[in-house]
Amino acid sequence: MNRSDVTHMSWHQALHSLQTSARPHALASVVGTAGSTPRESGAKMVITPDAVHDTLGGGAFEYQVITQAREALRQGRTGPQLEAFPLGGRSGQCCGGYVHVLIEVFGGAEATIALFGAGHVGQALAAVMAPLPWRIIWLDSRPDIFPGSIAESTRLECHRLDDPATPEATMTALDNLLPAGVHALVMTHDHGQDRVLIDALLKRGDSASIGLIGSHSKWASFQRRLRDSGHSRASLDSVRCPIGIAGAKGKRPYEIALAVTAELLTLTSTDASSDLQGIAPDTLRQAFPTTSTGYR
Repeated sequence: MNRSDVTHMSWHQALHSLQTSARPHALASVVGTAGSTPRESGAKMVITPDAVHDTLGGGAFEYQVITQAREALRQGRTGPQLEAFPLGGRSGQCCGGYVHVLIEVFGGAEATIALFGAGHVGQALAAVMAPLPWRIIWLDSRPDIFPGSIAESTRLECHRLDDPATPEATMTALDNLLPAGVHALVMTHDHGQDRVLIDALLKRGDSASIGLIGSHSKWASFQRRLRDSGHSRASLDSVRCPIGIAGAKGKRPYEIALAVTAELLTLTSTDASSDLQGIAPDTLRQAFPTTSTGYR
């Protein structure tokens, strides 16, 4: 491990900051020890792709923990994993003890939302989504349009987007701001901007979903222009317009915001129906046998 990765923030300070900002990280905890070990049971450290906060005692053992955590972060694997470290064998450390480490990997935001437009509906929508574990990238071409009270959220990023003139120029701007897999919501103050943004998002082709505020007639007029730009029927069918959960008829900004957020929840929710989650029971029984006071 490059020691320049290590920061002076304690693990609990780092964990609070990373959980609040919904950035990917891992919490490594010593949950059991036997013999001579670098740290006691309960010691913790926080690991991100580019930083380490606190320590489990250093040496090859700590390097192996960091490597495993970062590999899980790189692969996008979340959840807990229990690792056994015989320090004299696996880690090659002379203290020769035995350590069990619980590595809990948090993927950061559960979804990334690209919100185009900071008008009445956009502001209501940003406020409704703020408590959810989502990263929100908020974009508007108008100066001084973002409300400061909302923009202070650590999971919400506000960006001034130049007045979109062409899909090509807009794609270049979006490439610098949006990761792949965003759920895009287009609701600017200008129909021309809306159409250029939809065109650019479809040409980019890596959005998890695309929603456009407006009526069926607005979308019908957009489709004629977008077909002329070369978009296929299948591509156009991927755009939702109008947006909002089925059956919601309210037209007030807050009502629309609730309906759109509810719809997004159906698109971003993960399947948690499995009865087997986390560390397998057999692994736990082997690691912590009830008939023994020591470690295998």
